[in-house]
Amino acid sequence: ICGVVTPDGLEGNVTESGGLIGMGVEYCLALAASLLDGDPKDVVFLTFQGSILGSYAALADGELDVLVGVDVQREFDFGTSFSSSGFHFSTPYYYGNESPGHGMKMYSMATREDDALFASFVNSIVMATVYAQENRITEDERSRLPVVSVFGSDLDWALRDAILYSGGYDQIYSKNFGRNIFEAFRGRSALNEGGPMMHSLPHLPSIVVG
Repeated sequence: ICGVVTPDGLEGNVTESGGLIGMGVEYCLALAASLLDGDPKDVVFLTFQGSILGSYAALADGELDVLVGVDVQREFDFGTSFSSSGFHFSTPYYYGNESPGHGMKMYSMATREDDALFASFVNSIVMATVYAQENRITEDERSRLPVVSVFGSDLDWALRDAILYSGGYDQIYSKNFGRNIFEAFRGRSALNEGGPMMHSLPHLPSIVVG
């Protein structure tokens, strides 16, 4: 079950949405495909219109397996009033382009902190799409992705099944933001090929030493 936080007043099915909402939905479908031998048809979506705290409460209560559509809330890493163990946030699938000093937003897939193996699996699916783009791997070339055994023999082909469904990061981005948005204009969401990028984590208090 995938929870999706949407703006107030959003009409229609989230599976028909584009933009940031559609991108989160696409990652939920890729995750489902990786778990269900390439077929995501059994995924269930629950929407939360403008209700960020309500969506996290549902995740903490086990009503959801994963949550998308909210920016990373790092203070939730360490526990909240509705979850003593906190939440885990995957590698972001979208970075905002806020100006310096206004707090950069990062959007990732949130899971419960008390299920470290599943959280790691979810993160591996996000990273697989980035790896596929970086290495120019298409759906037809998914065999170039590694077979993984750490999650059990039933999920050996999980990364390949995810890419079979969604393609690489570029395909997911283009599907939801338009194919005419070239990588050079994607801001912080563009693939960085010149080495690691370092961003300060949002929503953490500043520490002053002196």
